[in-house]
Amino acid sequence: MPLFSISTEAILENTIGTESDFAQRVLGGYFDEILREFLSWFLTFGGRLLLVVAVFLIGRWIIKKVIKFENRFFKKTDMDCALTSFLCHLTSFILYAALIVLIIRIFGVQTFSVAALIGAAGLAIGFAVKDNLANFAGGVMLLFNKPFKGGDFIQAQSVEGVVESVGILYTVLHTFDKRTIYIPNGPLSTGNIVNLSEQDIRRVECDARVEYGTSVDEVRQALLSLVARDNRILLDPEPHVRMMGMTETSIDFQLRVWTKVDDFWEVRFWLNEAIYTELRSRGIGMPFTRMVMHNSQKV
Repeated sequence: MPLFSISTEAILENTIGTESDFAQRVLGGYFDEILREFLSWFLTFGGRLLLVVAVFLIGRWIIKKVIKFENRFFKKTDMDCALTSFLCHLTSFILYAALIVLIIRIFGVQTFSVAALIGAAGLAIGFAVKDNLANFAGGVMLLFNKPFKGGDFIQAQSVEGVVESVGILYTVLHTFDKRTIYIPNGPLSTGNIVNLSEQDIRRVECDARVEYGTSVDEVRQALLSLVARDNRILLDPEPHVRMMGMTETSIDFQLRVWTKVDDFWEVRFWLNEAIYTELRSRGIGMPFTRMVMHNSQKV
């Protein structure tokens, strides 16, 4: 017979005997004894409950202090804020998991029993949170490969914005129109990432469409004349104008200039307005859709 085997009959016999003893004590009027046993159990359970509450509050306070100290330490080392955010989230997760295990242990549940329970449920939990596990692994890969850092302006997953932080599961972006975007780390780490802050300068491209019969040299001179009007436009690399093609109604040109990353949007908006004004002032026609109707009916 196995060492720790207990027969079903023994369990039933023990349970029936206990219920019989309790019934006999109630019928015999031993209420004082029953009350003492209840109070003893209640005080034991209540004491553990108060201890658990105290441990939780103290543990949470300690965890907050640890995270605050970790943040201050990372700031002194000039570590990337995206990496700082990830490490702080990871530390917080580990410490809270340890606190939960400690609370379970205080309630009297054996640690190896908790581990066995987690192991038994591991497969089901793995299937349930497989996407989150992929996001966690993606966050680790992003921090190792470092395609961007905190404060960089990136384009990824059909959105763009400034990187605020890299969390355990999500990367947080802030957009210029005051939106907050959460991108899952898994798809982000395996997709295309365009880092527009990697270089100090960025190229601005503005299109201009003119009607047929317009001189190419005249259009080129008109567009290049705008370059000298704004000192935010860099002369090195050299600005240039190219004819991009011809459509059914227009000749298409493109002005390409370079500017500092921080000035990109302002320069682009200004150039779009300036191109329209300059072409009109020079009498250069801009095409628009026309509808020509022919009436073949004889009067």
